[in-house]
Amino acid sequence: MSLRILVVPDKFKGTLTAAQAALAMVDGWRASRPHDTLESIPMSDGGDGFGDVLSRLFQAAPQTTRTVDAAHRPRDGRWWWELREQTAIIESAQVVGLAQLPEKQFHPFDLDTAGLGPLIEAATNLGARRCLIGIGGSATNDGGFGLARSLGWTFLDSKDQAIEQWTRLNTLQRLVPPEISRWPADVTVAVDVQNPLLGPTGASRIYGPQKGLTESDMPHAEQCLGQLARTLASASGPGRDPSVPGDGAAGGLGYGLRNFLGAHLESGFELFRKHSRLEDRIREADLILTGEGSIDASTRMGKGVGEIALLAREHSKPCIGFAGVLGPGSDDLFHRLHAMTPDLADAQEATRNAALWLSRLVRQTAANWRTDLDFQ
Repeated sequence: MSLRILVVPDKFKGTLTAAQAALAMVDGWRASRPHDTLESIPMSDGGDGFGDVLSRLFQAAPQTTRTVDAAHRPRDGRWWWELREQTAIIESAQVVGLAQLPEKQFHPFDLDTAGLGPLIEAATNLGARRCLIGIGGSATNDGGFGLARSLGWTFLDSKDQAIEQWTRLNTLQRLVPPEISRWPADVTVAVDVQNPLLGPTGASRIYGPQKGLTESDMPHAEQCLGQLARTLASASGPGRDPSVPGDGAAGGLGYGLRNFLGAHLESGFELFRKHSRLEDRIREADLILTGEGSIDASTRMGKGVGEIALLAREHSKPCIGFAGVLGPGSDDLFHRLHAMTPDLADAQEATRNAALWLSRLVRQTAANWRTDLDFQ
């Protein structure tokens, strides 16, 4: 019996984009079961690959704008434009992402989000009514300071001197908004985490270490972002509470976009789910294939692959999870779980040739799939 297969993986971080993973999985399954019908929709929850995934769903065209990376080095920033609904799609990781910088060459105190400003301005100049921004994978911890300055906000200390680095936000006393808003009226921010801006589960303490913040840096980082929040809280207008889930995403960029641009935060997975007609596709499929680099306990904490498995279960459809490596804590989410390491290849080889080994893993699974038994 031929099957209708929905292939919907996330990225295999550091090795495969979601689109590359989807292609490898389709090729592997088709090699063993050529008569099955396969549909693939690469997934993103707001981090690396967000622009590529959303632009496919919106059929948006790529654009290039001259800007800077998180270290203010000149670069071309890629974004996407959908003319009919006048929607711009921006992936922060393409501009101020950690992957854009040489490893361990820059400290987060020397980085900011200014490079996003020219992309937002370019979209506004094209007439964008709506802007969708995925903010995962950033190298920054500036609370959106750099972005705000690039769009015309002025940050002043007690002597009315302009603050030009986010590490001096501890001296902030007053903010002056730009005379003209150079951003779309409707800005939606796709967040991949639910952390607040400050505190033990905030931006600095939870995600700062992977960007280069040390324990000795934490008090100053918290002081700077805390003073930013206090100064904004003293101003009139909505959105000043720094404890909103998602404010801590991308080093506080969620908080900054919400306060400086009036953006609203939305789960990156929910955004993908809505615009991809995901539930309809799951309902129409016989079998769901998903995957990411590591499937473990964190997979069930709101990550896209875990949400796919839960949706499949809700619609009584079997779901197979594929990973580079498996950890404990998520076995009961999936109908089957398979990993490249250690069964097919060691970690180094699986990383070096991820597409090859993922395809082989899926091909092997398809070859052993017995329809009458495995649907039970």
